[in-house]
Amino acid sequence: MSIRLPHDAIIGLERRADAPSGAGGAFFPDGAFEYLTTLDVPLGWADKHVALEFEGVYRDAMVYVNGAFIAQRPNGYAAFVVPLDGFLEYGAENTIRVDARTHADSRWYTGAGLYREVHLWVTERVHVAEHGGVRITTPDVDEDRAVVAVTTRLDNTGTLTRTATVITEILAPNGDVVAAERSPVTTLPQSTGVIRQRMYVPHPRLWNVDTPALYVARTTVEGISYDPEVRHTSFGIRKLQLDPQNGLRINGDSVKLRGACIHHDNGILGAATFADAEERRIKLLKEAGFNAIRSSHNPISVAMLEACDRLGMLVMDETFDMWADSKSPFDYSLAFPEWWERDVEAMVAVDFNHPSVIIYSIGNEIPETGHAVASQWGRKLTEKIRELDDTRFITNGINGFVSVLRDVPALTEAATSEAAAASSLEAAAADGGVNALMGSDDDFMDQLVGSPLVTAATAESFALLDIVGLNYGDVRYQMERDAHPNRIVVGTETFPSRIDRNWKLVTEHPHVIGDFTWSGWDYLGEVGVGRVKYAGDADEDSFDGAFPWLTSWSADLDITGHRRPMSYYRETVFGLRTDPYIAVRRPANHGRAFTLGQWSWTDAVSSWSWKAPTGSPMILEVYSDADEIELQLNDHVVARTPVGTRRALVADFEIPYEPGTLTAVAFQGGIEVGRSVLRTASGPTLIDARADKATTPLRDGALVFVAIELRDADGNLVNDADRPVSVTVTGAGSLAALGSGRPRTFERFDQHTHSSYDGRLLAAIRPDSIGIINITVDATDATTSAIQIDVLPDNGALPITVRPDSLESIPA
Repeated sequence: MSIRLPHDAIIGLERRADAPSGAGGAFFPDGAFEYLTTLDVPLGWADKHVALEFEGVYRDAMVYVNGAFIAQRPNGYAAFVVPLDGFLEYGAENTIRVDARTHADSRWYTGAGLYREVHLWVTERVHVAEHGGVRITTPDVDEDRAVVAVTTRLDNTGTLTRTATVITEILAPNGDVVAAERSPVTTLPQSTGVIRQRMYVPHPRLWNVDTPALYVARTTVEGISYDPEVRHTSFGIRKLQLDPQNGLRINGDSVKLRGACIHHDNGILGAATFADAEERRIKLLKEAGFNAIRSSHNPISVAMLEACDRLGMLVMDETFDMWADSKSPFDYSLAFPEWWERDVEAMVAVDFNHPSVIIYSIGNEIPETGHAVASQWGRKLTEKIRELDDTRFITNGINGFVSVLRDVPALTEAATSEAAAASSLEAAAADGGVNALMGSDDDFMDQLVGSPLVTAATAESFALLDIVGLNYGDVRYQMERDAHPNRIVVGTETFPSRIDRNWKLVTEHPHVIGDFTWSGWDYLGEVGVGRVKYAGDADEDSFDGAFPWLTSWSADLDITGHRRPMSYYRETVFGLRTDPYIAVRRPANHGRAFTLGQWSWTDAVSSWSWKAPTGSPMILEVYSDADEIELQLNDHVVARTPVGTRRALVADFEIPYEPGTLTAVAFQGGIEVGRSVLRTASGPTLIDARADKATTPLRDGALVFVAIELRDADGNLVNDADRPVSVTVTGAGSLAALGSGRPRTFERFDQHTHSSYDGRLLAAIRPDSIGIINITVDATDATTSAIQIDVLPDNGALPITVRPDSLESIPA
């Protein structure tokens, strides 16, 4: 079949309970996949340099031209360039084949295939290097001027010595040229010439999260051909500082990282990396109160980096989830000893010019961090990164528990009791692995992570870093300050259930620069780790959710981008929200015994529209930073209670259900400081379908997202009457995906009908040609909604790259 990139070869396959990926991979099958395309290579290209750039292929990519092997890449997240010179037949059609495969090689859903963009480069023999060819730093910045240092790498893949002139112009955010420099460079055949240019930008506009000003370096290579090569590279001017008294400073201002750990998948789109989907995720995460993301646990996509640059989101970019010690039977550890250096180089080359990237992480919960000899991998990694880029800080997501996991006798001694430790270890081996143990007991984890055992085991790994990254190690924050006054700490991964306590630690300790919750955006795989476990459920005693659980359900935002109640609680904790937020626990589960894990939140929903008899008991949680909350139901005061009795910033209520208007009023010192209202939906159900844009360019990575909601005539959400909803797309576009945030489902995302969840769905529409896209949304017992989208020509493409617009996918 003919497909367009990016493409996830797994997301459209049937899940099954016995799939090798198991709960970690959301019960999706494994597979081997073959991508084929033909490339018509004219005779004129014989004097050109031709290369393919892959932004990421999952996994174990093998590249062939006309049946001959030319390149491989084991890492599924590394960008790489494959020169085609010497393998092409000029004046003829050439066959390009890419093989990829996945099988028991990850702890979460990865997707498979050419899930990120592929670019075809056709340049002169003397050209700016495709990957990392222009690198920009701003080593000296003040109010009057900024020093902009530009390093350009010119590759000569020809047989002649050539002299070129490299002209670099700095364009301000408004497009004006504010600095320029030109330099000659002579390159020998099959060699590289490096040009370093130092320029000065007067009165620079500085990049930060609130005003993400972007400059552009326009690089022109003259003297090689009639049409000079032109490259545009965006960058930001900003200054980073780090010390234990002021924490992290950007342009002199202290910044606390309100962080979200995120996986790379795009929910209903699977692993396919569409630029518009990546930008939408960053926009919604920022609107939810986050100012930083951690790419867990692999290098981030180019599209998401560009979105972070534009929108003002800070990035901790991570290298690996494992080094030489495996976590899955066939994971990247098998290739790490040979490939780690090239993969680190690839990550830094991608990140280098992005002002959003402020921290590199060399790993996540690496077992070697607790072993003196094995931890030397960490030393190699940090020194390699510093060699490549000394302008950013380095951390490592170290989990003290994982670092000493193999020392079973010591674990037993460190636990609250020998019996408890033995029982926990036995449970972990049987179900859920390390995650089950970590999430099982507060005291066990805190005692162990804060123990002398962990302190001694991780001492060398901590000493390598600019910032000590602690996964679930908040108990060590003050310990690190006391033992190492010069040490900087960040919570690289934390339990969402602890955000109130953790953020207090962040704000009270200047050496703690932020908190990264697990997780910010729900993801496919590691299914059900954040679910509410109700008594009587078939998987009540299991760490993971049983099939057909699909998502982790541990995040602030679901896979469609809808904010869950825990997101509004976090926003209140951050001090970014003053109005109270009303969350109502689902009445269908009232009275059932349940347990919440460390990654869990209650099953509350912000709604007062329920299929519950009048008088039914309803449990409410109201999140607020006020002193008291008063509840009014149909203009009558029904309850008033102080905030924080059970939990900080929460007021708890139980009241009888009565349809109508429910109002929560927040009082501070007896004075009203905010209110929120929920109303019961009534009358006919209408489909409210809203596109995120009215026009879209016809370009790679373009999507239109349509949020679909069931509402009444007054706009109240009909959340307790879910039904199948159908989406029909005609004209200049097609349906890329349709789905809801439901974490447990048999439904697929590649069908035209999908059931709503809490009254909501999301459709992703892909433009196919210039013209009008017609979108119709309908459902049983609901009105039909219609939308039109204009698809316009894309005028932003640069002439130096050409990309094949279709490939053929054949299962191997």
